[in-house]
Amino acid sequence: MSSTAAPKLLRFAPLYQERVWGGRALADILHRALPAEKVIGESWEIADRPEAQSVVLGGPWAGRPLRDLLERDAATVMGPRWAPAKHFPILVKWLDARDRMSLQVHPPAALAAALGGEPKTENWYIAEAAPGAAVMAGLRPGVTRAQFEAALHAHQLEPLVHRILVRKGDSIFVPSGRLHAIDAGNLILEIQQNSDTTYRVYDWGRVGLDGKPRQLHVKESLQCINFADTEPAPVPPGPQPAMLADSPFFRLCRVPLAAGQELNFAAGEQPRLIAVADGRLTTDEPAHPELERGANALLPCAAAIRLRAATPSVVLVTENFAA
Repeated sequence: MSSTAAPKLLRFAPLYQERVWGGRALADILHRALPAEKVIGESWEIADRPEAQSVVLGGPWAGRPLRDLLERDAATVMGPRWAPAKHFPILVKWLDARDRMSLQVHPPAALAAALGGEPKTENWYIAEAAPGAAVMAGLRPGVTRAQFEAALHAHQLEPLVHRILVRKGDSIFVPSGRLHAIDAGNLILEIQQNSDTTYRVYDWGRVGLDGKPRQLHVKESLQCINFADTEPAPVPPGPQPAMLADSPFFRLCRVPLAAGQELNFAAGEQPRLIAVADGRLTTDEPAHPELERGANALLPCAAAIRLRAATPSVVLVTENFAA
């Protein structure tokens, strides 16, 4: 175990990912300093993967990768039962969809290993939506696999997919096996299982940043799509606390706060993730006295923290991921 005292909350350097469907909304809306002249589609906010390691910003643990924290301070960060070799189970991302994303699916746990992938269940919180912005999730009632395959070959899939007009504050749960796509004009906070397996079934005839058609995974997608999954509904925005997702992998709650209201978490309960979807918080952690809109932080299990809304705020709290 590290001899340095644990901070009350941990922030990490964002890992920006260029995507053909991305843009500059993370700079324009969240005031991030993005790499110049690149279309940034994703910011990996908290990641513990072989190809992507979050590194602590500020405080006594500054510069340490998340993997190192779990190997040396697992009990402090995740609780006394956490095995140091286990990877952090959640991947937190900002998604900037300036163009439509591919129609895709993530593999269920029962199929993932056989297909050479990782299962992924996720939740989308719509932080900003342009007028007319939408997402696609699930199928229209009655659509069969045979009808889907025929429409795929005819390039006429869109009428078979459930399209949902969205607004700021909507939240949509996307379990593995649910066909989905994000349309243009959405800025989304995605809380997901720690996985990077996506099977694209259709990409709207688009080419990638290299000018070549992007790889499709039609065979894998057809095995993974839940054809009984029809017309899911979002959790709408509102002034009251709400459960956005309650899955075997994580629980996600929306907590609106009036200016001056507090969130207090006791030491020794469980690790939690805090995302500031709107507004601004102050904290009693000296290294990070303020959490601005767009901030994501990990609250270690061993730490107690006081968070106070400096302005009317919407906070997303992710928990129940440290089993």
